[in-house]
Amino acid sequence: MHYYDSQANSDGLLLGFPEYREPAVRLAKAAGLSYAEVDIHSFPDGESRLRLPENMPSKVAFCRSLDQPNGKLLELILAAAGAREQGVEHCTLVAPYLCYMRQDKAFLPGDVVSQRIIGKLIAEYFTEVLTIDAHLHRISHLSEAIPSRVAMNLKATQPMAHFLAAQLENPLLVGPDQESEQWVAAIATYDKLDYVVASKQRFGDRDVVVKLPPASYQGRDIVLLDDVASSGRTLEVAARELESHAPASISVLVTHALFVGDAQQRLAAAGVENIWSCDSVSHQSNAVHLDEMLGNALAAIFAGDA
Repeated sequence: MHYYDSQANSDGLLLGFPEYREPAVRLAKAAGLSYAEVDIHSFPDGESRLRLPENMPSKVAFCRSLDQPNGKLLELILAAAGAREQGVEHCTLVAPYLCYMRQDKAFLPGDVVSQRIIGKLIAEYFTEVLTIDAHLHRISHLSEAIPSRVAMNLKATQPMAHFLAAQLENPLLVGPDQESEQWVAAIATYDKLDYVVASKQRFGDRDVVVKLPPASYQGRDIVLLDDVASSGRTLEVAARELESHAPASISVLVTHALFVGDAQQRLAAAGVENIWSCDSVSHQSNAVHLDEMLGNALAAIFAGDA
């Protein structure tokens, strides 16, 4: 555990968790905060014992990415409740990847609308919430899902655009489905890049059909862009469609790299040469750091400017 030095910075503290240590340390530095880590011990029966630093300041931020969320979310709530018991007045959550945002309506009778329930739970323990590219499709603002004092949903488009500019000269950006258009268009704007958006029909979790629009794909460096890659199936099908047009290369860049199972192997088999992601979820594909953007927003929250 990295212990908090109460003399280092009396204005604020960022508490991280072991599995997301390196991005959290970078974030603390970018925000000008001291860093410490929540000490977690797992008992044989699956319960967790948490230990927090002593003598914490009145403002504390917790940084944890909520992929594989169920155990992480419970520990996060326990940590925030424990901090309140120790006298912390303001608990801020920095969740670069925010869980349960997809389940935003009852598609079938009896479906539980998880977004609303989890949002209320988070707001009960955190006065401010900061995340990146939350999966919001039926609401316009994160505050509609999480009624905290501040609920901020940042876009990773600028750091992603800067990263691409250093990797490829004049790539063609492709959104694999209609939902990706907002990210693709925003990233293309920075360097005035060409982009197209495919259409998708989904018949099941792994049964997907992607149709590319008319465009000159041959000989181009193609970058498939999306916010979340979970099974990777949509990206895989889009890559196979692109491969038939003889592009110079195919790469994938996503904000949140979940890539469950053999997703990366399937993408490589579909002709994808590069798989890049932001460090919102710890993954071997991480290539874009988000600490500067998150740090500026977190510093503003601690200064009372947000």
